[in-house]
Amino acid sequence: MTFQQLGVIDPILRALSAEGYTNPTPIQEQSIPILLRGKDLLGCAQTGTGKTAAFAIPILQHLYLKHQNKQNHRGHRKIKALIVTPTRELAIQIGESFSVYGEHTGIKNTVIFGGVKQGAQTRILERGVDVLVATPGRLLDLIGQGFISLKDVEYSVLDEADRMLDMGFIKDINKILDKVPENRQTSLFSATMDRNIWKICNKYMNKPEKILVSKDEITLEEIEQRFIKVDHNSRYPVLKELIGEQNIQKAIIFTRTKRGAYRLSKKLKNGGFNAGALHGDLTQSQRDKVTRGFRK
Repeated sequence: MTFQQLGVIDPILRALSAEGYTNPTPIQEQSIPILLRGKDLLGCAQTGTGKTAAFAIPILQHLYLKHQNKQNHRGHRKIKALIVTPTRELAIQIGESFSVYGEHTGIKNTVIFGGVKQGAQTRILERGVDVLVATPGRLLDLIGQGFISLKDVEYSVLDEADRMLDMGFIKDINKILDKVPENRQTSLFSATMDRNIWKICNKYMNKPEKILVSKDEITLEEIEQRFIKVDHNSRYPVLKELIGEQNIQKAIIFTRTKRGAYRLSKKLKNGGFNAGALHGDLTQSQRDKVTRGFRK
């Protein structure tokens, strides 16, 4: 199966090809045809299965075709698609994906999130965008200030819905969806399905088609897993040896605590490695600096 066989149009195919995308993942293969038909979708899938492309490609295609038909392209752009996601980093990642997949479509997107001054975000909103990616708190804040209207939204996505509920956003999600027109296409993606997820589905979705992508369907052939048992004091020497032995150019190392992340990054720096710590106590500008450095 190819993206072309799924019915994806040429401007998006060119962008996917440039990124080296050849065959869709299982969730993309199942989701894209459903969303291109305009149906609501409930997807249960783990992070890392390709969910962003699964909902971004159909949204871009719908909006591009409507723009081509001159339905939406005159005057000030109004928000036609809304993607709500739990964290700043995930919102930024989704926004970047929309930019990449939509490079040849002329569709404009922006990302809003808390933890930073709102001026730069509101200036972009005032110029008009087609797709808005947002975290719940900042979205409701800017709606309350009159910078955002959701009355023209035709496509809404709740990504990582279970994480948003775990973080206490259930009331915010209800407030947001109450402001979106009933006549819209809604997609919800979640790694788990509990009682609160089903409540949202029953209240806000119109006979959604359901897909389940199990862990066994995630492509893992290129991932080698190893377990090394060491005592506490040997962990850093063993880690340092592994990085050198494997000639690792880029690595993510998880620690149990924020303090542990800071101390380990300091040790790695002193050992001659280019390392940075990423944790919840950093400001947004500090987090951005670390993630930019890692990408480069």
